[in-house]
Amino acid sequence: MDQSSPLPNVPQDRPTEDRSRSTEDDDLSALIPPPPAATPDGGGEAVGGETPVLAEEMADDRHDGGHGAGADDDEEVGRGLARLDPLVIRPRPLVRVTCLVLGLLLVALAFAVWWVGVHTMDGQAFEDMVWSYLPSLIPGAVGVVAGLFARSVVVIAVSAGFAGVAVAFAVVRRRWWLLGQMAVLALLGYAATWLKPLLVRPMIIETESRHLNSAPSGHTIMAALAGAALLMAVPRVLRALAAVLATLLSSVVGLSVLYGQWHRPVDVLMSLLLVAGLCLVVLAGTRTSGMDPVGGRASSISIQIVGSVLVTAGVVMIAYGVFIVWQILPGLDMSAAWARSGAVLATEVLIVGVASLTSGLVLAMRQVTASPLSKIGLIGAPPAPPRP
Repeated sequence: MDQSSPLPNVPQDRPTEDRSRSTEDDDLSALIPPPPAATPDGGGEAVGGETPVLAEEMADDRHDGGHGAGADDDEEVGRGLARLDPLVIRPRPLVRVTCLVLGLLLVALAFAVWWVGVHTMDGQAFEDMVWSYLPSLIPGAVGVVAGLFARSVVVIAVSAGFAGVAVAFAVVRRRWWLLGQMAVLALLGYAATWLKPLLVRPMIIETESRHLNSAPSGHTIMAALAGAALLMAVPRVLRALAAVLATLLSSVVGLSVLYGQWHRPVDVLMSLLLVAGLCLVVLAGTRTSGMDPVGGRASSISIQIVGSVLVTAGVVMIAYGVFIVWQILPGLDMSAAWARSGAVLATEVLIVGVASLTSGLVLAMRQVTASPLSKIGLIGAPPAPPRP
């Protein structure tokens, strides 16, 4: 062996800073489309008709997405990565179909409840009994709160406050598509109030309340719309709290319009179901800036717990209220005194139960439409075996 032969070239280690790049950046760089080829005029060629997303724009979006300040970057991310993961710009098709189906079912249920309460003898007897005796039989503490909200100016002011906060959240978070959804929901809710002169209330029995139709309740629709708008607009960390507030507002206003003898029980129940159904239909159209920023999407334990409690409590309370109504049916024909307290209790339970159920459903569907479990938007690229 020639001792004077040169040593073989040994590859030198790369600089330390080249080896310190994080796994997150490696995963993210794998998702970034390659830079476009330069054109003679110095510009870049668009890929698939869309402007490519640069790495620094992706980094900025990852940094700002959790604070809602990167809405413009989110649009760029969506245009660049939608081919790799459609969940960046729209919820899963099954989620959208579920929202639409649930929404239409709630709207249909609203009209079914109205028909039972208005077009049957027992329904009219039940409503007239509640209209006559709820103000005197409602519990003291509940009566005080209901009496406070049995003023139109109070309902309007509180509802406007909820709606104003919702709009402020949408604007600050730069959720422009969401702002449009809220406007559509408000228009649909306002249109629902025009059902009142169109729905006919037949005179089946002689009642103490007036014979004209009074469904749906405009004040209840207003309060339910304000609560739904707040639930849609707030970020993920506040959604559970917004759902609880929406439930409380809808319940209090629903009881207050009965306490003030403005409406009958079916008017309130129909209004709550209509607003929830319309809200779910609107959520079916969620996309782009109607969703959470890509970098801020995550599951939420508070939403899972509060949503489950609201839906479960709502179902149980509705079942209990229906059971009470079934128990007092024999006394409705005679307007029996022993049935009055049961009718009032059933109404209170049904209103709170429907408010709870609808808020829980809207909370759950808002979360899955705003923050789908996306490999890009939630946890980055999926795990992969090391490269050889």
